[in-house]
Amino acid sequence: MTQKELLYFEDAIMHEINTIAIIDLSIEELQDNKLIEFMKEQRKKHEKMKKNLINKLEEKK
Repeated sequence: MTQKELLYFEDAIMHEINTIAIIDLSIEELQDNKLIEFMKEQRKKHEKMKKNLINKLEEKK
């Protein structure tokens, strides 16, 4: 894996980590149960994407 590819994966993983953190903060502030459930589903999707990126990165090592 080239240095550029490695940096891309690191950036993508950090993006997912930041997105998850923002979602967590949003959930704490929300009061509407439908919105809370929607945000929890989004969190699951981003957590899955983060895990997929990490797995792909580990495969390439």
